[in-house]
Amino acid sequence: MAGFSLKRSIPNDTKAQIGAAAAGNPLVGNFINYTNDYNRAQAMQIPTISRARDLICGLIGCLPIRQYSKQWVNDDYEDIDLPDDTWFHQPDPATTRNFIMSWTADDLIFQGRAFWVVTSRFGNGFPATFAWIPASDVQSLDQAGPIWFGPSKQLVFQGLKLDPNDVVQFISPIQSILSMGARAIRTNLNLDYASERFARTQVPSGVLQQREGEPLSGEELSELAAGFAKAREGNAIAALNQYVEWKESYMDPSKLQLVEARTYQALEMARVANIPPYLVGAPTGGGMTYQNALQARQDLYLFGAKPYIDCIEQTLSMNSVTPRGRYIYLDVEYYLEEANQVPESDNAAPARALPSNDESEA
Repeated sequence: MAGFSLKRSIPNDTKAQIGAAAAGNPLVGNFINYTNDYNRAQAMQIPTISRARDLICGLIGCLPIRQYSKQWVNDDYEDIDLPDDTWFHQPDPATTRNFIMSWTADDLIFQGRAFWVVTSRFGNGFPATFAWIPASDVQSLDQAGPIWFGPSKQLVFQGLKLDPNDVVQFISPIQSILSMGARAIRTNLNLDYASERFARTQVPSGVLQQREGEPLSGEELSELAAGFAKAREGNAIAALNQYVEWKESYMDPSKLQLVEARTYQALEMARVANIPPYLVGAPTGGGMTYQNALQARQDLYLFGAKPYIDCIEQTLSMNSVTPRGRYIYLDVEYYLEEANQVPESDNAAPARALPSNDESEA
């Protein structure tokens, strides 16, 4: 590609100026007040969701940020790679690029949108540094959600207003997992709780039935059952008098179909997360399979991460963030090429050039 530079020049007397309060909100950067959404925390207890999230966010977090421009060459536009801007390597000076990009993707997955607050600007007015804030702590007074139709003009972060002109708003093209998959997540959690009860019980489930004596009240029966269950946690031997009889239940996880149900829910969670099932260990049902690491990476990118990558790229390419005529992209080839790099063995023979035609004839 052509090699001329359009890198933004910054005179020495117009360095970035950091405001006292980013976007007019002093709570930005006060990490002790940041919270973790309860529904997200519940969803992350599901191994399939956790694995899908880590795969997608891990991919996006490792991608370098690049930019290019377009030039009219030979009756067509040609992409011209441009030098990186200073914030490409570390958008937030307080954290790594991997962190801010991964949690931006996390918010897009679970909340359907993400936010970067502009903490400083170059002399020409374009952002120089950013700070990520949790989307679960941001409210939009002009939109009810959970479907976001565009950037909000009335933002509130932890009770205090944000200046929308100093906030980069990423709007996911996909409805958030917590809203789209709420019922499937609840079903999965209920199955996990049922399995946990069977795993925690020291003896088979059953019923304590009073056979003789004065009838016990409901509260007394509850205390009896609770005391019996607690005693079994520390002692496998039980003792009952002639008034109470233990009847073992013949219901077990196999009869309740907990194993089959949890297997199916793993597949459902992969569908909710928009990720190929085999990548999270879910049953594929004889569908598509991958043959090598490169194919697996391509599937993760195409089916799982690409919508979020496109969202980040197009948002950062807007004229409020990047000068007109420049386009931001995340270097996916950097990620895919790692699968093609085969490490050389220490005992391998050195590579030898093939002889030329003259040498072979000699």
